[in-house]
Amino acid sequence: MPEQVFIDKRTPTVFKAMNATAAEVTAQARDLGLERVLLELVNIRASQLNGCAFCLDLHTRRALEAGETTQRLAVLPGWRDTDLFTARERAALELAEAVTLVADRHPGEAGRARAREALSDDEISLVIWAAIAINAFNRVSILSGHPVRRRNDTRAE
Repeated sequence: MPEQVFIDKRTPTVFKAMNATAAEVTAQARDLGLERVLLELVNIRASQLNGCAFCLDLHTRRALEAGETTQRLAVLPGWRDTDLFTARERAALELAEAVTLVADRHPGEAGRARAREALSDDEISLVIWAAIAINAFNRVSILSGHPVRRRNDTRAE
């Protein structure tokens, strides 16, 4: 079996620039008061749609550290069918899905209206940038074949 080409390691300056973009999105979101959990939900939902195991592992852990619950993480793929998510989170998740599935699905007028009801224009911009960034990282991880390493986590009771 041929060895994987870890593109983040082969061209580290490009990957460093991607990390700088993601760090800037995170910093501006924090300055604006956009909740860390909301951003992690965006990261996780896009990673679910893209099938990126590495990013799912990373951002699920970060979401839990930020105070997210295992119940909401478990039902995230069915977020439309539950009332566990706030209007702001629902708007962000809809935007994340539109960015991730842009070739198949555009937000349309109704989606844009729902986003504007729950989020400011600056928040919409940052959520879209966050979704763009995680989609890029998903592609780096998937195409590089980044492994998910087993951790010695304790199981929730």
